[in-house]
Amino acid sequence: MNTILFVAAAVVLLLHFSFIHGGNTISSNQILSGNQTIVSAHGIYELGFFKPGNSSSKNYIGIWYHNIHPQTVVWVANRDKPISDTHSSQLKILGRKLILLQSQTLIWSTDEDNVFSPHNSSSNIEAILGDNGNFVLTDESIMIWQSFDHPVDTWLPGSKLSYNKLTNRHQIITSWKNYDDPSLGLFSIELDASNNEYISRWNRSVPYWFSGSWDGEIFSNVPEMKIGMFYNWSYIDNENESYFTYSTFNTNLLTRFFLDLTGQVKQTTWIDGVGWNLFWTQPGKQCDVYASCGPNGVCNQIQMPFCNCIPGFTPKSTHDWDLGDFSGGCVMKNTQLKCHHKEGFKLLPGFRLPDSSIPWPVESEKDCETSCFNNCSCFAYAYGKECLIWSEGLLNLEQLSLSDGNGKSIYIKLAAGEHPSGKRSTRIIMGAAVLVFLGAVSVLGLVLFYIWWKKIRWVGVSKMEGYLIAFVYKDLQIATKNFSEKLGGGAFGSVYKGMLKDSTLIAVKRLDSIRQGEKQFRMEVSTIGTVQHVNLVRLRGFCSEGDNRLLVYDYMQNGSLGSVLFHEENSKTLDWKTRQRVAIGIARGLTYLHEKCRDCIVHCDIKPENILLDSEFCPMVADFGLAKLIGRDFSRVLTTIRGTRGYLAPEWISGQAITAKADVYSYGMMVFELISGRRNSEWLEDERIKFFPTLAANLVLKGGDIVSLLDDRLDRTGVEAEDVMRIYKVACWCIQNEESDRPTMGEVVQILEGVKDVNQPPIPRLLQVFVDKYEDDQDDGDLFFFTDPAAVASSSTDKSRQN
Repeated sequence: MNTILFVAAAVVLLLHFSFIHGGNTISSNQILSGNQTIVSAHGIYELGFFKPGNSSSKNYIGIWYHNIHPQTVVWVANRDKPISDTHSSQLKILGRKLILLQSQTLIWSTDEDNVFSPHNSSSNIEAILGDNGNFVLTDESIMIWQSFDHPVDTWLPGSKLSYNKLTNRHQIITSWKNYDDPSLGLFSIELDASNNEYISRWNRSVPYWFSGSWDGEIFSNVPEMKIGMFYNWSYIDNENESYFTYSTFNTNLLTRFFLDLTGQVKQTTWIDGVGWNLFWTQPGKQCDVYASCGPNGVCNQIQMPFCNCIPGFTPKSTHDWDLGDFSGGCVMKNTQLKCHHKEGFKLLPGFRLPDSSIPWPVESEKDCETSCFNNCSCFAYAYGKECLIWSEGLLNLEQLSLSDGNGKSIYIKLAAGEHPSGKRSTRIIMGAAVLVFLGAVSVLGLVLFYIWWKKIRWVGVSKMEGYLIAFVYKDLQIATKNFSEKLGGGAFGSVYKGMLKDSTLIAVKRLDSIRQGEKQFRMEVSTIGTVQHVNLVRLRGFCSEGDNRLLVYDYMQNGSLGSVLFHEENSKTLDWKTRQRVAIGIARGLTYLHEKCRDCIVHCDIKPENILLDSEFCPMVADFGLAKLIGRDFSRVLTTIRGTRGYLAPEWISGQAITAKADVYSYGMMVFELISGRRNSEWLEDERIKFFPTLAANLVLKGGDIVSLLDDRLDRTGVEAEDVMRIYKVACWCIQNEESDRPTMGEVVQILEGVKDVNQPPIPRLLQVFVDKYEDDQDDGDLFFFTDPAAVASSSTDKSRQN
């Protein structure tokens, strides 16, 4: 008899589990427990118990995307009250509310008062998970409660972020505390109805980003909203409430607006095989987020990680920092400072000064230092037009780039033994002065000899191994007329035209973000100097003095490929044969970097602006080897790199390790522009964007007048359609999503030279997503349409730059 009862009970439980797992509804007589979940009707969202990140003991009820990995959570019920055991917990309907119990203890309820009253459930009440991600409690189709009214960190299409004028209640989204903890973080965003704009705040108090007011189409500080291909934006303001909402034109497009752990607002879209693709982010600079690195933390926009501690300090919680939570900031490594006992000051140059400074009435820098030294509560000081001191943890201290002229110096008070360099306290300086004087006398003769020797050198330079010249900074200032004639700029720095005393024209690149020591810098530059090829710009020499890091190249008379192709005032038009030679020459240069050097050199920023043309229009690849020199981390995601959007391979976005195939992708995108003579993405008068590679890939696949895609300025006499088709096929193969599907640059050279045949390429997956849309637009008379979100951001930037 017991066996029969056991089997019967097991069958009931099995039927119950089978019924609820995968369905989209929790009825009044059902519960959700253990590993059970419900899934929206079309399999888009899933609701159940989950463990965030690498958490092993904390469980939550939440909603996530059903078929997206890794798990992406969009809503959490009990974000501040985790449960330890899912099998003793139940999510169920009780009366007219949803409740979450753990061992009969109330954890969460849809009642805002969270009052546990054991009324019987109505048989008509049910909770339904919709395909829009909204979890709704209804009574005979009348809504009682919905998750859209209680957002966490994510704002999904169709939901609102509102201000209720009747109840004076704001809907607020708040960041997670860290990757393993969805509880309330320090950053939030809400609507300021009085100004019709959204505000991001730190600690629910200090504002650090404003969307700008609604102008009827966009929020003024979010220009990306002008790109109307994906989203339909709406702002509603009536007597009851004000709110903003949005939807997607393509109902199959998965997108989310969320407040990241970093305090940045981000909009991302999902692309199969690629992952979450960043569409836009605000504030654009991580260091513009208030207190993003906590007390005594240094925000660094130049390289990853963006948060570090000031010298002599260490993260307050290494565990929290590893999980992306920098709010605790940094604490002193050793014991607290002992007032007037061997403290000293560490000089930190090139910084944006922190907040909460106290002006101090002194007249000199020495008095400012003395005042801070004698003040036991003084933590740091800075002296410019006035003396500023800080008596508590430093917030918003930012390391600026070497080229940023706004950097200031700040002096941090440290305990003895923690200040091996930089400015010391007055007493220590006085003690060391005697030793310095004696040392100075002993080397004075050597210094005078060096000055005399330098003056008799030609243009102030000395030869270095590997045929490189070590230039003196002052001489490069003279050669470039104090860097007055700027030729251009890019991810690595700005370039200036110069002339040496022997009338040799040079191009001087002033590097940004170099933090290497001089010895390491010289070694890296020496390595670049050994890379010689007819299609690579020759490095003549370098300069490394103090914080100045410059590279000196041969000057290219015809400028960059970008200036020739895209500037209307440029009278030079490359004929078809020259464009073929340029495409092959660039491919040869990249082949040398990838396959012929001792170590493979990945360029990381191939674009027309980094291809220079000599007097004979021979192409020269510029800026090779600088990615390693800058110290770029190839495993970082899109928002942390300094390449150019529109040319970035999908692996940049998904965070995969970067290989030479990333250059192949950029080369393919550049070839489209080389042949068409225009940017891949261009703005139309109605604020839409046309995207040339979509049309080209479609014609390559289906056939058609491929010659019609050539630059309108070209004389097409003698142009063979077969040659045009070959180069377009190569470009289509180069921009395939999977690295393994792309050719090597060596294979590209063989194909373009006619040594190797090229097969019919498939339409790259990023373009294939919108082929149906393209065909629809053709019926409306449109030639092109935009597809690549990364290039949209680039186009938006280019447009604003052109305007």
